[in-house]
Amino acid sequence: MFHRARGRRTVEVVDNRAEVRDFLTTRRAKITPERAGLPSTGQRRVPGLRRSEVASLAGMSVEYYAKLERGTLAGVSAGVLDAIARALQLDEAERAHLLRLAEVANGSSALLRPSRRPRPWTVRPSLQWSLDAIHTPAIVVNNRHDLVAANHLGRAMHSELYADPTVVPNFGRFTFLDSAARRFYPDWNRFADMFVANLRTAAGKDPHDKGIHDLVGELSTRSDEFRRRWGAHNVRTHGSGTKQFHHHVVGELTLAYESLDLRAEADLTLTIYAAEPGSPTAQALALLASWAATTTPVTAGATTRPA
Repeated sequence: MFHRARGRRTVEVVDNRAEVRDFLTTRRAKITPERAGLPSTGQRRVPGLRRSEVASLAGMSVEYYAKLERGTLAGVSAGVLDAIARALQLDEAERAHLLRLAEVANGSSALLRPSRRPRPWTVRPSLQWSLDAIHTPAIVVNNRHDLVAANHLGRAMHSELYADPTVVPNFGRFTFLDSAARRFYPDWNRFADMFVANLRTAAGKDPHDKGIHDLVGELSTRSDEFRRRWGAHNVRTHGSGTKQFHHHVVGELTLAYESLDLRAEADLTLTIYAAEPGSPTAQALALLASWAATTTPVTAGATTRPA
């Protein structure tokens, strides 16, 4: 097991067996017998299903399931993984995460490439031109949730993340280490849960990403709220939906969002926010555009990308 020492705390960095064990254990704890269609009998020492119940639902021996839950996924067939996913009622993001953990255990995935040294990265001019052509807030983040590019409205909307123009803004540090986040995100707990689940998903896709390891270590050391959520092993696919914000200049914003992977840039995601036409948020965005036009654009230094 690899660890990184931070102050008095020791933070787990990479251990596929431990990841498998903790992920399956936490998923099992979330399924009640009633939800699984099983009778609830006898004294239960732990929440959720027993190992024997998961094994029965998945059609395998309890000894074999116990071996898998201890972290031994190497050589496990797709059929067995699918049976476990059904028994634990995994959603699409959780199922994909389980498959990635199995790929790493098998050593058959490019995810096992050695840790890469980060190199400076700046936004391509054509990407910035494309962002500027969008007349609603648009931002680009990497897999560590650094805010690496934005159009003028996107910078204005997230102006509090740019407090230090020499540092690339990061949504994790803002959410858990900056008191302004509690105001910017009216439902802070929901945003915190979403961020950690998204970061856990990114870590599963590339378990050797040093930037993610460093960020997890830093936030685990400095934030009890982050550390507790990270230990829950929840994963999530960031696609579309609606979010509420409270901007310090224009007030309440209720924005739909769509997130798209950029094919030309690995591990970058473009998120576009839009307001319902004629809504109070649409009026607030118009006010935000006017405010942004009177402020100096804020840019941060070059971020880093894997080499």
